[in-house]
Amino acid sequence: MVCLGIGIMLGIIYRKRIAEATIGSAEDKAKQIVNEAIKLAETKQKEALIEAKDEIHRLRTEADREIRERRNEVQRLEKKLNQKEDILDKRSELYDQKENTLSTKLREVEALQKEVEDIKLGQRAVLERISGFTADQAKAQLIAELEGTLAHESARLIQDNEQRTKENAESMAKEIICTAIQRYASDYVAETTVSSVALPNDEMKGRIIGREGRNIRTLEQLTGVDLIIDDTPETITISSFDVVRREVARIALEKLIQDGRIHPTRIGDMVEKAQKEVDQVIRKEGENAVYLTGVHGIHPELVKILGRLRYRTSFGQNVLKHSIEVSHIAGLIASELGIDPAPAKRAGLLHDIGKALDQEKEGSHVSIGVEEAKRFKEHDNIVHAIAAHHGDVEAKSLLDVIIQAADAISAARPGARREDIESYIKRLEKLESIANDFSGVERTYAIQAGREIRVMVRPEEISDDQMVILARDIANRIESELEYPGQIKVNLIRENRVVEYAK
Repeated sequence: MVCLGIGIMLGIIYRKRIAEATIGSAEDKAKQIVNEAIKLAETKQKEALIEAKDEIHRLRTEADREIRERRNEVQRLEKKLNQKEDILDKRSELYDQKENTLSTKLREVEALQKEVEDIKLGQRAVLERISGFTADQAKAQLIAELEGTLAHESARLIQDNEQRTKENAESMAKEIICTAIQRYASDYVAETTVSSVALPNDEMKGRIIGREGRNIRTLEQLTGVDLIIDDTPETITISSFDVVRREVARIALEKLIQDGRIHPTRIGDMVEKAQKEVDQVIRKEGENAVYLTGVHGIHPELVKILGRLRYRTSFGQNVLKHSIEVSHIAGLIASELGIDPAPAKRAGLLHDIGKALDQEKEGSHVSIGVEEAKRFKEHDNIVHAIAAHHGDVEAKSLLDVIIQAADAISAARPGARREDIESYIKRLEKLESIANDFSGVERTYAIQAGREIRVMVRPEEISDDQMVILARDIANRIESELEYPGQIKVNLIRENRVVEYAK
């Protein structure tokens, strides 16, 4: 036990010494690490100080260089500003000198102007004394001379322009129109406001009148026409402004005469059948017109309206035949001019469509035709051609002008149209009165069935140059105030006659 205790004591002492030795070695190593760290930190610190000094030196060098550059730039700008200031000073001095010079010259000019005005006043007084005219009188005389000269020049320019226009356009227009007329011709049917129905005998008149006139009253009420039964043998006259009604009455009356049974009930049946027949004829005539002209795609209702023109006349000319003719002529003119003839033929066929309804609707046939064309979705250029074919609106395209020309050609050909004697005389009187309204006109004569107006002027009031202007003014007024087929020639005559007798 003693030995064990001694061994334990010795072990403890040994381990203590080993621990103390280990701790000493660790402290030495720690001191060594600390010393190395201190040395490394000092080294890093020295390197950082050196780098900082280098950076500070570099920045200072750059700052000095930039300061020098800016100082040089400022000096350069300052020098430039000084130079500009010197230039401005010199210019200011130069401007002051010029201003003084101009002021001096202005005073001299004012003095010269005053002197010139004094000279002018003196010269004007001398001229007035020599000529015997005041300044206003001389001005009036000069204006009168200038007006005469201008009238002469304007007349000469009008004649020159007309001559050039005729030289360039007359031959081509004649060729196109003559070609169109030669390539198309149609018959004309003159119709009046009455139709005649032949009777097998005069006894039929009594049967048509009926007991106490009930048959004739029924027929007139159902058809809207007037039956004229007079002393004309074996003939009854049907009178109505509406050709369709007149045609219905004629067909119904002929059927009643053939049937022999004439009483109110039978009259109603025959009128209904006649109305259906006329409707069929109207539709067929419209379809036939579309077929003859080669125009396609027209609304069926518009075709039916077109067929009604078969029973419509204008100045004795059948409007449906006239429309077909205008369509053909317009297509030919369009082909001669090198444009598409299809729109021209379509517009020509529909241009007078309003005449089929002008007895049922208010307004001119032009406005009614435009309304119907719009209602059935016709193209805008077709609608405008219909609106412009009588000049109610201004022509905007070549198509409008072609329709106007084709319409005039169809209406103006000899024998195409006629008018009653009363309206004819009124038109001639109106034509002469228009020309007589102009000052300087002595006498007027409407000749060649109103296609020419011959105007005698007073030679002491109208000069040769003024005749050109007067003729144009008369023509313009005739165009604006008078309706007429074709064209009217305005022929002015100015002559001086000297009469002396040898005794």
